[in-house]
Amino acid sequence: MTENYTALYEQHKKAGASFTDFGGWQMPLKYTSELAEHHAVRNAAGLFDLSHMGEVWVTGPDAAVFLDYALAGKLSAVAVGKAKYSLICQRDGGIIDDLISYRRAEDRYLVVPNAGNAKGVARALAERAAAFDVTVEDASTETSLIAVQGPNAENILLKLVPTEQHALVTELKYYAAVEVEINGQQLLLARTGYTGEDGFEIYANNVEAPALWDALLKAGSGEGLVPAGLACRDSLRLEAGMPLYGNELSRHVNAYTAGLGPVVSLAKESDFVGKEALAAVKAAGVGSTAGQKLVGLKGTGRRAARAHYPVLMDGTLVGEVTSGQPSPTLGYPVAMAYVDVEHAAPGTVLDVDLRGKPERFEIVELPFYKRQK
Repeated sequence: MTENYTALYEQHKKAGASFTDFGGWQMPLKYTSELAEHHAVRNAAGLFDLSHMGEVWVTGPDAAVFLDYALAGKLSAVAVGKAKYSLICQRDGGIIDDLISYRRAEDRYLVVPNAGNAKGVARALAERAAAFDVTVEDASTETSLIAVQGPNAENILLKLVPTEQHALVTELKYYAAVEVEINGQQLLLARTGYTGEDGFEIYANNVEAPALWDALLKAGSGEGLVPAGLACRDSLRLEAGMPLYGNELSRHVNAYTAGLGPVVSLAKESDFVGKEALAAVKAAGVGSTAGQKLVGLKGTGRRAARAHYPVLMDGTLVGEVTSGQPSPTLGYPVAMAYVDVEHAAPGTVLDVDLRGKPERFEIVELPFYKRQK
């Protein structure tokens, strides 16, 4: 696989990062301790390089109606300045990717796919655009994405924003974005994240990214900010019950099995790719009365479940773990798993086969962790 390097690679090397391949990118796994980085995000703030993510601009008179067709959600209903979590699906309803789309103008959207799926999503959007008056531009290679996550994120950001623009930051709602001056550069700031904490994601040109990263670290020096890698990002998102593509989501999984039925807008007048298949899946009760559904599992012991471990009821296979590890915040093991719906009710006690040894887990409502607002 080709190795890609973000514009911040040298910053990570200087900070002593351990690297891992993720979606073909060399990304920081951790800098010091993934546990310390996890707790920093929960209690103060963490700084993440997410430049491996994709950025695809959809522009033109048909942008809204096109995205209504290309994605499973009703993007035409999104107000300018707001964002929406959605899915791009195959015709059979399988999930190509989960993504966030920002409406930046009546005729302009920024679609953000996951790292390993970025090229595939850009290609699928371009193919689906043939009958619409839109331009699909993949800007992933020239765009950097930096996230500041945690309870001190807002205070840190305000140190780099002119006083007259502070209200743009403090009044920015969740799943909204605004153009604001940060460290002397006009940048797109979104109040979004993948940690379960308050926080921001900042889109910048690759050339601007290193100076922005350094300025954020300096601004956060008295706020407990630390650079944070993918290891703690995974434990944070698991505690927050957020699905990860390749674990909970794939082309072989549909929205209803994954608990993402509300993301699908079957009621919108227009057709969309996968609508017929997803309507049939919903009508069959998949995820509610048939098939499997995604559940949260709370360990009753100390041993953690891991991806692909079998889930058992009285020795019979009823599911499979998709993600699992000890929860640093909660102090017990947590996992997500696909389980047969007849055994998926909260309170149900199941066994997870931990390499030949059964360990008890209880099904609980997701998310495992919810921040105090």
